[in-house]
Amino acid sequence: MNAEIISVGTELLLGQIVNTNAQFLSRELAQIGINVFYHTAVGDNSTRLTQVLANAQKRSNLIIITGGLGPTKDDLTKETVAACFNKNLFRDEKSYEKMSRYFAKISKKMTENNIKQAFVIEGSNVLPNHFGMAPGMAFCYEGCIYMLLPGPPSELMPMFESYGRVFLLDQLENKQYIESRVLRFFGIGESELETKIEDLIDLQTNPTIAPLAVGDGEVTLRLTAKHPSLDQAMEMLDQLEKKIQPRVGEFFFGYNNSSLYEEVFLLLQQKGLTISSAESLTGGAFAKEITNIAGSSAVFNGSIVCYQTEVKRNVLNVPQDVINKHGVVSFECAKYMAENVLEILHTDIGISFTGVAGPSEQEGKRVGTVFVGIAVKDKETKVYPLILSGSRSAIRTRTVKYGYYYLYKYLREK
Repeated sequence: MNAEIISVGTELLLGQIVNTNAQFLSRELAQIGINVFYHTAVGDNSTRLTQVLANAQKRSNLIIITGGLGPTKDDLTKETVAACFNKNLFRDEKSYEKMSRYFAKISKKMTENNIKQAFVIEGSNVLPNHFGMAPGMAFCYEGCIYMLLPGPPSELMPMFESYGRVFLLDQLENKQYIESRVLRFFGIGESELETKIEDLIDLQTNPTIAPLAVGDGEVTLRLTAKHPSLDQAMEMLDQLEKKIQPRVGEFFFGYNNSSLYEEVFLLLQQKGLTISSAESLTGGAFAKEITNIAGSSAVFNGSIVCYQTEVKRNVLNVPQDVINKHGVVSFECAKYMAENVLEILHTDIGISFTGVAGPSEQEGKRVGTVFVGIAVKDKETKVYPLILSGSRSAIRTRTVKYGYYYLYKYLREK
């Protein structure tokens, strides 16, 4: 079964809301073995919706339409779909009775446009709406399945989970599971990653491998397996990952929706370690990312944002002769910053960031010159030089990510 999701709503095209419904439905359909090949968004216009529906019928045998079931004049979805198939609309009595009870409870008159929500397309299986007024509906016509769902996610999601999925499973002859696993990498480009596993990509059938550059130095591989048995689909993913990890595992940091920030936090938490930061060009961005995570106070003591040279000298105690000889954008300065913030804020680890984010050179060093220092109690301090490209904002963001990446590698090896 090949599906297309049509999202109705001018607000989607204007960028006023994010289409979380399509994301949710794609994920849910994949789990029961239904391929989603197309997402389409169309405004609240009957003519354009008819055209979109005609295109979908040529290439899909499951068409799910979201939105446009409400009480206003621009809610035209079920009227348009019914007209396409010369079907009538009839009042679903259960939905109407539920609506009547609601308006009686709040002591308000039920207007005609509200009653409109209780109407469904003839021959439909009605999908009850426990969190709103308009019911959904599903029906088969000339070999294609049509499902109409309300637009608000708070109504659509529970409706699909309770009724839509059950309806579709009843239509499937061969039920299959589609399971995906996302492997996340940092510090390797998309082309280099592909090169290292090129033979696996060339030979892929089931499972499949899909590389994707996320941005700011991150790359992912999405592995997808399809099988009637969920356990077997997971085993297929395990076997494929075992082939990939020995080749590119040094750049791997997590699965699915995890982030470098969360992975470092979890490792600090597991190992009972604390960290502090000394930040020049990043301006506190390292601290911002870790404090966005609930419970970070257990591992993060604080940050010294040392944007000016005087702060590096007077607060972080970077020696004046080091500044005179090497400058504040240097290996030596980064080393002192990391070591001294560790002592000042009484933590197990200190991390420092100094460099040139732009727009112009500093101390004769080009834009994108960065030094990341990591000091650990009773260990030799490491300083990592970087040459980064991009805008000022991109350099700062990637600098922070490199800091977290170096921390991740250290903590994994510890």
